[in-house]
Amino acid sequence: MKFIVHESPVRRGDSDYIARADLAPFGLEGEVEQLWLKRLEDGSLELCCIPFRAYGISLGDIVALSKDGTTVARLVRKSGRRVLRIFLLETPDFSSVAREFDAEISRLGLLSEWSGGRHAAIDVPIGADVASLICLFEREEAESRAFWEWADAVSFSSGEV
Repeated sequence: MKFIVHESPVRRGDSDYIARADLAPFGLEGEVEQLWLKRLEDGSLELCCIPFRAYGISLGDIVALSKDGTTVARLVRKSGRRVLRIFLLETPDFSSVAREFDAEISRLGLLSEWSGGRHAAIDVPIGADVASLICLFEREEAESRAFWEWADAVSFSSGEV
């Protein structure tokens, strides 16, 4: 089994629980993503990281766990936030492109997490204007140097029936 981990979750200080999301429902058989969570008084959990691979969940979403407490079983309530993701292909200049993206993400005041140096997940709060960032992403995609997507293009699924 391959684990996708969050080395620097944006709300690490708030989190007090780690569970995983099965990535098989998203076409990534044999992979799971480690998710950082905060246990709430009602027993539900709030997502404290920005998902890299799991679809349909975002920072601040409320989720419920499987009976054994190890896996995110379902989405309880959306936070209203979205996740924008970019994957840079390995080109001679991908590091400078990543720095350019980081600069624009910072300029916009957005939170982000990187998985390695080529894959970023960006938190998009309600009302945030990310048109300039999408223009950068589209430029790199047009040059066949990157792929980008909205993580809510597919609904969350745990694979449980």
